[in-house]
Amino acid sequence: MSDPLLARERLDAVDAPFLLALRLSAQGVRETPEHAHARGQLFGAHRGLLSVGTARGVWLVPASDAVWVPPRQPHSLRSHGPAFDGWSVYVAEAACAALPAEPCALAVSPLLRATVERAAQWPVQVRLEPAQDRLARVLLDEIALAAAGAGPDRLGLPMPEDPRLLRVARALADRPADPRGLAAWAEVAHLSERSLTRRFAAQTGYSLLQWRQRARLLRALERLAAGEAVTAVALELGYDSVSAFAAMFRRHLGASPSQYLRDLQGG
Repeated sequence: MSDPLLARERLDAVDAPFLLALRLSAQGVRETPEHAHARGQLFGAHRGLLSVGTARGVWLVPASDAVWVPPRQPHSLRSHGPAFDGWSVYVAEAACAALPAEPCALAVSPLLRATVERAAQWPVQVRLEPAQDRLARVLLDEIALAAAGAGPDRLGLPMPEDPRLLRVARALADRPADPRGLAAWAEVAHLSERSLTRRFAAQTGYSLLQWRQRARLLRALERLAAGEAVTAVALELGYDSVSAFAAMFRRHLGASPSQYLRDLQGG
């Protein structure tokens, strides 16, 4: 387990600037248990893969993406792979009015990445200099713009709110290779197949089978990033062959598992 990147005392200090940014590189897996603070937070990675958990679901965050978590929302973080190389932006609650009120994943534009890089170099201080203040507000605009253009197809796994559906979703998230069909899951939820299908799609945006496929994809990415072999991951997640797994992977991510991993690690 790891502590949050910034101590809560620093985040909640009344004299802290409205925007704080930092970068952290470390060997090994970084895992921060569920916590909350008064600032909104944008998570990202320079390389590798992060997973960010909130009450609304779990997102996997490759270097092309980031996840926004509004102020006071519980969240957790875990890195995948031999090293952690990521960044965070913390935004005071008063400056979050134009930013999303719910957690969301978004694409990182070159300008957003560049402004984060610059802000992460600023020394710890009470006030931002005028030029820093202007750049910080550009950064806020870029977050808002990216969130406005975010679609539903980022690497997320939304969780349903209904406790009966949540029971099914958690079971599948824990064991994505579970081969049970719709009728068996309807029994778990104590619902008819029709009700399960309709309610699950309404609350997550995906059918149960689509959701399970996303759960398998996200678990595969975590395990591949941790260095496991493609063949082992494919078979343990319930695919009949490596070629079937590779076809699913390419359909969703536009690349073979090996190519995607090379891009993920900056290779």
